[in-house]
Amino acid sequence: MDAAHLHVTHDAAHQRFTVELDGNTAELAYAQQDAVLTITHTRVPDAIGGRGVAAALVEAALGFAGEAGLKVIPACSYADAYMRRHPQFQALLA
Repeated sequence: MDAAHLHVTHDAAHQRFTVELDGNTAELAYAQQDAVLTITHTRVPDAIGGRGVAAALVEAALGFAGEAGLKVIPACSYADAYMRRHPQFQALLA
């Protein structure tokens, strides 16, 4: 499955993005303080791994940050690696 075909939900009240797939929930958690969004962790169950779910979650979080004018601290190792591999997101780094 391609990340573009996944439906990512933003739960701002709980500061997370989620994907529901095949009865499993994947999530990206963040903390927002002032104009900085810190991505704290990304968790994808093994049952739905390797299908672009983590990438879709990070892309959604980065898209949200960009639209909201926020800078990003990728404290999560996956988000950090993703941002390094995709130079178009470098301007978002705090």
